Amino acid sequence: MGKTMELTDANFDQVIKSDKPVLVDFWAEWCGPCKMIGPVVEELAGDYEGKAVVAKLNVDENPQVTARFGVRSIPTLLVFKNGQIVDKQVGAVPKSVLASKLQAQVA
Repeated sequence: MGKTMELTDANFDQVIKSDKPVLVDFWAEWCGPCKMIGPVVEELAGDYEGKAVVAKLNVDENPQVTARFGVRSIPTLLVFKNGQIVDKQVGAVPKSVLASKLQAQVA
């Protein structure tokens, strides 16, 4: 089972420059929908281990990155490729939706 990577303001830029696609889940402890999508994000980390980086960023603890990407509602999931945003999902969605966004970048 893959493990999601914890992102912070400090390590964010380094991680999103990965040569693999990077899915970032912007979340917070108090967010109900974030808790619903959390296990899905963990599953994707396992499904895409070695093919993509799956990471989580706590918006309360990392205000700089959160502000930089204009994240106002959570969960927000951003997909990066070569350091650039290539896809975005706001709100909790089924795993299949997130998997297809990630799969599109894995090719």
